[in-house]
Parts: sequence; C-alpha cells; structure tokens
Amino acid sequence: MATIASKIQEVSGRIAQACDVAHRPVASVTLLAVSKTFGADSVREALAAGQTRFGENYVQEALDKIAALADVRAQLEWHLIGPLQGNKTRVVAEAFDWVHSIDRLKIAQRLSEQRPARLAPLQVCLQVNISGEASKSGLAPAEVEAAARAVAALPQLRLRGLMAIPEPAGDLAAQRRPHRALRELLERLNGAGLALDTLSMGMTADLEAAVLEGATIVRVGTAIFGARPPAAPRTE
Repeated sequence: MATIASKIQEVSGRIAQACDVAHRPVASVTLLAVSKTFGADSVREALAAGQTRFGENYVQEALDKIAALADVRAQLEWHLIGPLQGNKTRVVAEAFDWVHSIDRLKIAQRLSEQRPARLAPLQVCLQVNISGEASKSGLAPAEVEAAARAVAALPQLRLRGLMAIPEPAGDLAAQRRPHRALRELLERLNGAGLALDTLSMGMTADLEAAVLEGATIVRVGTAIFGARPPAAPRTE
C-alpha cells in the first residue's frame, strides 16, 4: 500500500509536470493537503514527509485536530476551505491561519472583529461560484469587486485572492474553462487597483487544468490520504 509520503511525492510530481507545461516555476504553486475526515495521525504522517499546509472543511473536526496537534502547531498552517456559519467565526478567527470560503461580507467583518490582536492578520480568499451552480456557495462574479474592496479594508484580515470549486468536467479543455474565468476575474480586480496574489483552485481530479490556468494553491485530499470514509450527517 502506498504511503502518505509516496502519495505526496506523486502529487508533487503532477504539479511539477503541469508547471513545466505552463512554463511556470514549481515554487509558484502551493500544495494544500485536504485532511478532512482523516485523523491527527494522518496529518503527523504527512508532516513527517514535509507537508506543512492542511485544509479542513468542518470547523469542529478541525478544532479537535488542531488541539490534538498542539505540540507541532508552529510547524503547521491551517486553512479552512469549507462553509463558515456566523456562529463559528470566533473559533475560526482564533485557530486558523487562512479562510478560503468567505462568501458574505458579514462573515468577513466578524472574522476581523474576532481575530486576536496578538495574531497576524487572517489570510482570506473570497469564494466565487464561478460555474453558477444553484447548489454551490460563493459570490456571483458580478458581486466580487464590491465585496473585495470591502474585505480588503478590514483591519485584521488580509485579502489574498479568490477561491472556487468548479463544476466537474470530463476533459482538460472543459476543466480549464472555469479556472480561466477565475483567473481573468482576479486579473480584472488587480487591474482595478486591488493587489491580489492567490488563486485557490484545483483538486485531485483537475489540478493540472488549474495549474495551467494560474492556480497558486491546489487543494488535494483523495490523492494524498485516499478515499474518504462515509461521512456522518453534519449540522455545521
């Protein structure tokens, strides 16, 4: 059975190959290991292989994991990539380094107000519903510039860029289209005076398409940790 270390190496090879095709330096893409539904032991195994950045979808599960890994907290960077409800903003502001899934100004305002002054500003991305799916969270592309300007002005946040979870597509050309749309939206925002440097897009199935279109963070879970166990129903 392949180890987590060997799987990280394999995913890193995929990223490097895509960067080569795109004529990009490998260092321009960060691998975020999505550890949702996997325990602290799996995170420790990945850390031993040199992986330091981890993405979590569920706030309470993540908090339990962060507590279990308190002894190595200084080595880890924790990213919330799942939905965030208003009643969870305080614990997220206190425990995480990044939040990728901001889709309402109210959530951003609460995170800024509740981020402890002793910590560096919380790094954040706006989630964009780039494929226009009715079932997906995220801002409509037309809403993004106004939201970005408002979030960028909040004192305890640093707006880094945009995140999306595009609709699955079967071939590379179809996978590239929504990633290209997100990149072009980021470019328009920067052209309008915002200084954004992050495109959080691409997962196990479409990371090559995302890298070809400019992803700076790819969020990979299955290819590193394996198939996820069936999830119990969640209320958060």
